This record gives sequence, C-alpha cells and structure tokens, in this order.
Amino acid sequence: MTSSTASLIRDARRNAGLSQASLASRLGTTQSAIARLETQGTNPRIETLSRVLAACGRELQLDARPRRTSIDETLVAAHLRIPPGERLKAFEHSYAEVRAFALAGARSRGELA
Repeated sequence: MTSSTASLIRDARRNAGLSQASLASRLGTTQSAIARLETQGTNPRIETLSRVLAACGRELQLDARPRRTSIDETLVAAHLRIPPGERLKAFEHSYAEVRAFALAGARSRGELA
C-alpha cells in the first residue's frame, strides 16, 4: 500500500503525540511550514522527509523491489528474435483474423447486410 508524503508526515506526527507547532519547534521551523508538508500534493525532498520523520521518532527507509508486470517478457524477447519482416507478416495475419472476427460479430448483430 502506498501513502502520500503528506499523510505519512501527518500520521507520524500524530503517532508521536505532537502538534504541528511542537513538531515545528523541534525542527526549527514554523507551524505553517509543517501544515504545508501535510497538505496533499506536497513533494518534499527526501532529506526533508527524513528529518521530519526523525523528529517524530521514525526512520525513513527506501526500498527498491522488482516491478511486477503482466507482460511475459520471455515472450517479448522471443518475438524480438524473429526477423522484422516475419514479425510484420505475423502481425498482418493476426490483424486479418481479428478483423474477420469483428465483421462476423457485426453481421450477427445485424449491423452489416
């Protein structure tokens, strides 16, 4: 689950039992600056986010994970090994089959004479 930086900051502050003013005091800034950080759409630098979370007794941890994709990359790689001319012929053949299928559907619905 992802959360916005605004809600991450707000939740950390609340869980630490801090008001915006008390968090601002810890950070040497103003309450309005904290309020801006807690506004949806805010995009603080990582250093700022880390400092704010540390002031709330939290540690920022970044993690990079492999993306999950619905694409079978082995199939893509296999298709790229096929010469371009053959790929184009296969595409044209597939297009003709899909077009025929679509026309048959239109005829069965009475959309074509």
